[in-house]
Amino acid sequence: MKAISLLTVAAVWGKVWPILVAILFFGLIIAFHELGHFIFAKLFKVQVNEFSLGMGPAIFKKKKGETQYSLRFLPVGGYVSMEGEDEDSENERAFCNVKAWKRFIIIAAGGVINLIMGVIVVAIMLATSGDLIGTPQINFFHKDAVTATQGLQEKDIVKKINGKTVFSEYDLSFLMARDKDGVIDFVVERDGEKVPVNGVRFDTVQNPDGTLTIIYDFVIVGVRSNAWTVAKNAVLESISIARIVWLSLFDLVTGQYGLSDLSGPIGTVSIIADTAQEAVAQTDFSMLFMIMALIAINIGLFNLLPLPALDGGRLFFLFIEMIFRKPIPRKYEGWIHAIGLGLLLLLMVVISFSDIVKLIKG
Repeated sequence: MKAISLLTVAAVWGKVWPILVAILFFGLIIAFHELGHFIFAKLFKVQVNEFSLGMGPAIFKKKKGETQYSLRFLPVGGYVSMEGEDEDSENERAFCNVKAWKRFIIIAAGGVINLIMGVIVVAIMLATSGDLIGTPQINFFHKDAVTATQGLQEKDIVKKINGKTVFSEYDLSFLMARDKDGVIDFVVERDGEKVPVNGVRFDTVQNPDGTLTIIYDFVIVGVRSNAWTVAKNAVLESISIARIVWLSLFDLVTGQYGLSDLSGPIGTVSIIADTAQEAVAQTDFSMLFMIMALIAINIGLFNLLPLPALDGGRLFFLFIEMIFRKPIPRKYEGWIHAIGLGLLLLLMVVISFSDIVKLIKG
């Protein structure tokens, strides 16, 4: 009986710990995001009334100086409450009374910290993988490779795919996967010169949904990891990931993806949990690090979009204030943010419902 109980506990723990890893990672993203706002508010002498991690009832509070530090029950969200952030204040150290450029930096700091966090995660992934770091340079072709007869050559460094700049190996697979017919235009660097190689036709496989999968028929050059190659490629691969987020958003807006293809917090936690479990089973954490970097950069970029209720929306109003030397009336800005927040919450409800349905079906 005791053995059965231990097996049950082990089975439950095997399901629970990956979810805890996912929640912890989300918590770290939020913590660093809010820490970015907090650090620059303090640097610019803005009065911070509360720094809180989590939402809901407080399970821990401690006041130090003028700031109350709180840890709240729900491990989602968090906030930095600054004097005069959402209302007028006569306090000369209130957020509303400091110069616009300082407010701009304070608001931007959260998303920027998340982007930096993404670069650090990529660097950790590259430094600990033990493998060569991939580059966008062709090493050799597979036997009977179709593309070897259509203008591409060994040692070509791919610079553009269908007009879009290639920064790292991730751009090769992502930009090629976005192609609709398997015929791709390249620009390569060959013997120090940029050479266009247009109309390269790849072998393709048709999927059940009608889309095509391109057969990647060449092998890229890998470089050994050291301090320089890790630092350089961490930045380049982070740029690629950021562009993946941006192009995916463009594909969503233009109707190439539907809402059912989106994942909210529930779906993302599920993806991280599954990937963490697989990473431990295979002792290969590269995909887990990749997903974590993608999420950190995704959240950083999304927060900086000029949309109401997001940091980017507030930055947009501050940008207008800095240009015209006059703030937009607070009540109008408040209405816009309130409407944006309502729409954002509605979108999150729809996406979360979709996530739950996919989990039930899956």
